[in-house]
Amino acid sequence: MILVVDACVREDSRTKRLTKALLSKFDDEICEVRLEDIDFGVTSAEYLKTRDELIAKGSFDHEMFALARQFAKADRVVIAAPYWDLSFPAALKRYIEAINVLGITFEYTPEGFPKGLCKAERLYYVMTAGGGFVPEEFGYGYVKTLAESFYGIKDVRLIKAVGLDIYGADVEAIMREALKQIDSIE
Repeated sequence: MILVVDACVREDSRTKRLTKALLSKFDDEICEVRLEDIDFGVTSAEYLKTRDELIAKGSFDHEMFALARQFAKADRVVIAAPYWDLSFPAALKRYIEAINVLGITFEYTPEGFPKGLCKAERLYYVMTAGGGFVPEEFGYGYVKTLAESFYGIKDVRLIKAVGLDIYGADVEAIMREALKQIDSIE
């Protein structure tokens, strides 16, 4: 199963366009999570207390862990996230907080290092950016570090198209280059 985590909110999203092209390469069942449709609620002291108690008991069947269970079971993960304000939409951060569950997506070694529990062999991070200043460490780099260090997903790939809103940019040429990258994926 391919889990698609969609942080795009615009219907004409260029990130969605690249993501659809990527998904057309695979025959697997696709499960899509549209982050704009999820009410993550408030991370209050009461919420954290309940979460910590459930984790301590190993009660992972609670609904608050549904996204984490789904993420841990995916064979591949595709995250579609436009580049906003040197990172990604806030909904993706809320999603990451929801899936970062000790005992479901990771555990700690006796030495205190995270060890991944996720099944996924690969994670694709698909992003587009209007500008040309796109340091990877704040968006993609953050997700890559979590995937590799916490979730155990060692093959993390970036698909991107940047500079799309720069005056005079050949948007279709930039998108074609990103689509070529997708075409080369086996």
